[in-house]
Amino acid sequence: MPGPTLLHSVSYSGSWGQWFLPVDEFIDKAAYLGFDGVMLMAKRPHLSPLDYPPTPLGMIRNRLEKSGLKHLVIAGYTNFTADMEHSEVPNVEIQIQHTMELVRLAAGLGGSLVRIFTGYEHPAASFGAQWNRVVGALRECSQRAAVFGVTIGVQNHHDIGVGYESMHDLIAAVNEPNCRAFFDAWAPALHGADLGAAARKLGPVTAHTTVADYQLRPRYKYEPALVNYTRETAYTQAVPMGEGFIDYQTFFDGLMESGFRGGVAYEMCSPLLHGGSVDTLDRYARKFLEYIEAYRDRRSPVTESPQHSS
Repeated sequence: MPGPTLLHSVSYSGSWGQWFLPVDEFIDKAAYLGFDGVMLMAKRPHLSPLDYPPTPLGMIRNRLEKSGLKHLVIAGYTNFTADMEHSEVPNVEIQIQHTMELVRLAAGLGGSLVRIFTGYEHPAASFGAQWNRVVGALRECSQRAAVFGVTIGVQNHHDIGVGYESMHDLIAAVNEPNCRAFFDAWAPALHGADLGAAARKLGPVTAHTTVADYQLRPRYKYEPALVNYTRETAYTQAVPMGEGFIDYQTFFDGLMESGFRGGVAYEMCSPLLHGGSVDTLDRYARKFLEYIEAYRDRRSPVTESPQHSS
């Protein structure tokens, strides 16, 4: 079965004009809705390391304990290939240092998982050079995080390693026991990949997954000379779990078959079909919990009543 359910605080961050909750109130909200834990956005307006030296951090930890939320992921935002055209700026060192601040945050809150990204492809360097930079950075982050008992989780979000085969290669290349995939269905679904095959391949090296569901909306550009339209790349519209194009049942089945038992977080990280009111956010979050419960019921073995002879 999928492991604990977590709610990502980005959902209530106001980042897309939706309802905003401060991080302490968000923790209470996640507990009220019935989640097992939280994924805390490690940047403003939530859990930025700049704003949480030890004393306020203790207040957050107490809030988590009082709320009964036993599972925690710190969600970092990194790009190890940024600004490659200016080699005099130690960007990789800066981002490794930032990642270590997130590791200390996680450890200080009693957690052991930090989510980070790889890098967007940059025109200033070859793909191979960028791959090597990301592998080296992830390896150093993992080695340093091991001292704190923290696992570095690599989400398939940015360009480097975003294909599921490449993500598997990336984790193998880093080759650190505490560097794991945070493998999500969103990217391979958009790539047109076989979600079952992708999940079975990545499941053994995946520690956590984050989910959201989307419908595709066609886009067109008018061409006056042709008095017609050309089709452009569709955009994604966030909808409640189970109402989008991502086949999560196949994805979860593949993960379960591979032995995955990690946590599953829900995020609302783009404008929602039904708007951004607190009632809508809460409804989408509850819909996710209902979806997971229904999935668990489907996966549970049927207990047959013993037959009695007359």
